[in-house]
Amino acid sequence: QQTTVKTVIPYFYRFMEKFPTVNALAAAPLAEVYLYWQGLGYYSRARSLHNTAQIIMQQYRGKFPQTKNEVLKLKGIGPYTAASFLALAFNQPETVVDGNVIRIICRLYNLEQPPAEIMPLIRQKAEALTDEYHAADYASAIMDLGALICTPAKNRCQARQLGNAEKLPLRNKIAKPEKYGKVYLVFNRKGEVFIRKRTEKGLLSGLYEFPWSAEQDLFPQTEPQDSRLNVTHVFTHFRLNLK
Repeated sequence: QQTTVKTVIPYFYRFMEKFPTVNALAAAPLAEVYLYWQGLGYYSRARSLHNTAQIIMQQYRGKFPQTKNEVLKLKGIGPYTAASFLALAFNQPETVVDGNVIRIICRLYNLEQPPAEIMPLIRQKAEALTDEYHAADYASAIMDLGALICTPAKNRCQARQLGNAEKLPLRNKIAKPEKYGKVYLVFNRKGEVFIRKRTEKGLLSGLYEFPWSAEQDLFPQTEPQDSRLNVTHVFTHFRLNLK
């Protein structure tokens, strides 16, 4: 979601070479899926992808469902992804609304409100433009138009006529909150380093990590040595600073 196509391409080829079919992905150990996803972040998406492959094999005999209601039941798939699959893979008249499409609609109709406040209107106008018989071609075309050109026909783009094109869509700037905590390097007498596997649900569940906490000292009975080093992890919605 937050990574460019150019960055993802080598990951995509490597992933597809290792898991060329839904069956291959479903049969693979989750740890192996994590390994080939490594570097992209959003590991919950890899987990959902693996889980969905298993559901498709078990409940749909290896065939991807082709109705919106069935697709939305799959793990990790929301309205945007469902519309993408149905339009691009099955040529169904579903409207794909991504950031590029939002930009085109806002400029085409000179919609000056922040998109989050007028998404029903944006979706309504986008659906009206969706081609009933060539949904796959249209979805690809409008996303490429937004990604590469984003300049609709001069006589139809109200924002261009009014000189507002570069200002739209209006974006609210959201400051990333800062979180602070401590991360521990724990050694035994052999010099081995302790790592743990997260068991709770959420963004990092199922992943291995050094023990850390943003709330309390994990080893209150000891006096850990301060390395005087710091590490910062930048997530989509916050920054995590660990001592």
